Formats: sequence, structure tokens, C-alpha cells
Amino acid sequence: MNYGTNIAKGIGSGFVATLVLSVIMLMKQDMGLMPELNPIQMITQMSGAASPAVGWLAHFFIGTILWGALYAWLDPFLPGQHWFRGAIFATGAWLVMMVVMMPMAGAGLLGLHLGMMAPIAALILHWIYGAVLGGIYGVWAHAEHAQPAHAR
Repeated sequence: MNYGTNIAKGIGSGFVATLVLSVIMLMKQDMGLMPELNPIQMITQMSGAASPAVGWLAHFFIGTILWGALYAWLDPFLPGQHWFRGAIFATGAWLVMMVVMMPMAGAGLLGLHLGMMAPIAALILHWIYGAVLGGIYGVWAHAEHAQPAHAR
């Protein structure tokens, strides 16, 4: 498997994981669970945009392109099954969000201005994203290895 194929699978996996995460985030908002933890609104406000479409586009860019490609590069160095590797990777993404993005959005270090549950809820959302990211990537990587050499 070449590096370009890995990156493409990472980006594809990132897109699927971002879709799953987005559905969960919308369900969370619709149920009124932690409405103050709204990454799309935070991204929109940080960008100075008036439309949440900007926040959604940035969210999909980050989850699909940035994290998907980076995961594909780091996957071989992470321990365990692919879904677990994704969760480990997502823990790092969560840490970046908590230490860099939350303070930039005015939510304080670890997002604690949003309440004590904010970092925990954000970590759970990241773990779900990561498990899907790694799981899908692992299935796609395994499918290529399962083909006979002449079929590749």
C-alpha cells in the first residue's frame, strides 16, 4: 500500500467519522444536552462569520482532511486494533481542542467556562469520532491486504 492510498483512505474515513459525529452533535443539540457545547457555533463565531455554514464547512474540513490525513500517517505507529488506534488519536485531537481552540473561543482552558461536564462530553464525542475513523480505516486497509497481489 502506498502513501497516497493511505492518505485517501484516511480522508475517506475522516469524512465518514465526521458525518457520524455531526449526526450525534445534532441529536445532542435537539435533545437540549449541553447546548453551551456547540463546536459549530464556536467555529462560526471565531471566524467572524454570520452563517453557521462556515462553521460546518470548517468542521468538515478539520475532521475530513486535517485529522483524516494525519491519522493515516500516524496509524502504523499506534498500538492495538484500528478502532482503538483511532480513539488514541482522537484523544490527541481532543487535547488540541481543549488547550488551543477552547481558550481561543473564549471557553477557557479545557472549556471549563462551559461547565465541568464540557471536557468530558467533548472527550466522549472525540472517542466516538476516533473509533469510527480508525475502524473504517482499518476495514479499508484490511480489504486491500485481503486481495491477491495480482488483483491490486
